[in-house]
Amino acid sequence: MHWPTAACARRRDERVLRPPAGTSGRGRDAGAGSRPRLKKLHTWLAVAGIAALSAFAWWWQVRVPAPAAVTAAGAPAQPGAGVGAGSDGGVVSVEVGRVEAATLADDAQAVGSLRSRQGVMLRPEVSGRVAAIGFLDGQRVRRGQMLVQLDDTLQQAQLKQAQAQASIARTNLQRNRELVLENFVSQSAVDQSAAALEVAEAQVALAKAQLQRMRIVAPFDGVAGIRNINLGDYVKDGADLVSIEDLSQVLVDFRLPERFVARVKTGQGVEVSLDALPGQHFTGRIDALDSVIDANGRSLLVRARLDNPGDVLKSGLFARTRIVFATRDNALVVPEEALVPQGSRQYLYKIVDGAGGTMAERLEARIGLRLPGKVEVLEGLAPGDRVVTAGQARLGRGESVPVKVVDIGQPGAARAPDSGASGARAPSP
Repeated sequence: MHWPTAACARRRDERVLRPPAGTSGRGRDAGAGSRPRLKKLHTWLAVAGIAALSAFAWWWQVRVPAPAAVTAAGAPAQPGAGVGAGSDGGVVSVEVGRVEAATLADDAQAVGSLRSRQGVMLRPEVSGRVAAIGFLDGQRVRRGQMLVQLDDTLQQAQLKQAQAQASIARTNLQRNRELVLENFVSQSAVDQSAAALEVAEAQVALAKAQLQRMRIVAPFDGVAGIRNINLGDYVKDGADLVSIEDLSQVLVDFRLPERFVARVKTGQGVEVSLDALPGQHFTGRIDALDSVIDANGRSLLVRARLDNPGDVLKSGLFARTRIVFATRDNALVVPEEALVPQGSRQYLYKIVDGAGGTMAERLEARIGLRLPGKVEVLEGLAPGDRVVTAGQARLGRGESVPVKVVDIGQPGAARAPDSGASGARAPSP
């Protein structure tokens, strides 16, 4: 007989304590399946909490009244003033401006540069030494006037030589024509003499052309600039000598946006002002329009012509141009701050006094021309009406809201005009 050992006892204990087959696997599967359900429940609870907090924040913002507005004198407004007219009959403190009548101009403005009616830089076609100068710096010159004479001694000699050769050829031709009548020479000799005369005459013309190149004259009436040469200088062909500018009229070239192509015409008037001549204004007319639109800048090149009595205007001056297409008298303008853009539309609030108190009525605004700090409104207003310029955000979108006027401003007072801009401009499409 064998007595049980300690190892056998441990094996019996393990058999007693081990769960039945299949029981342990099902328990693990059940625990693993419960964990995803708990995670999903936690996610839904978090989303619901965030939504509840957002709804409460929105309700609190709408329900709680805005801070009391400060009046022009510095005192706070009444505690009842909130966002729009509430059930308690509160009012909103706002600032307003007046509607005014003004004369507006529908115009286009641009900048450009002046240039002379015609100008040229004189340059010699051949090299030579300066033998004479026939003008003074800044002097008015006439067409054909000699300005620079180069040394033409060699060209004069070549011309005389060519003229002598032509004289001999002419004499030979005349003699051969007489001899052919008496049959002393053939007709071929007469033909050769005629050809020799033509060659000699061509040499004379060439010598005259070379001689003429040594004399530089004014191509048109104008004003001479400052010369770049002195008497005795040796100049090469193509060197700058002096500029000639016809300043009886000046041209101004400028560019307009392509949206003005259908409105700008030749012959239209142009107002020109110059930074170099403050306080002076010049008028001219459109002389030409370019035949193509600049594809890079989407602009049209325009050229206007101005009279220039006394040669006051100089080529190269910076110019500001203005083309007036139409003017409107008694146009109604409001401060630019009165407009409230919403999408593609513009709105404003008009102040109306009635039996129920002062109310702000919301109107859709049809916009016309624009000025610095002012905007034309085409309908719905009259001169002297008041419109809200500050506080529109607290009025909401109600058609009629009770308000308290705390300040009356002037149209455009709250915004300084843009530098360099004047006149009205069309609204952006």
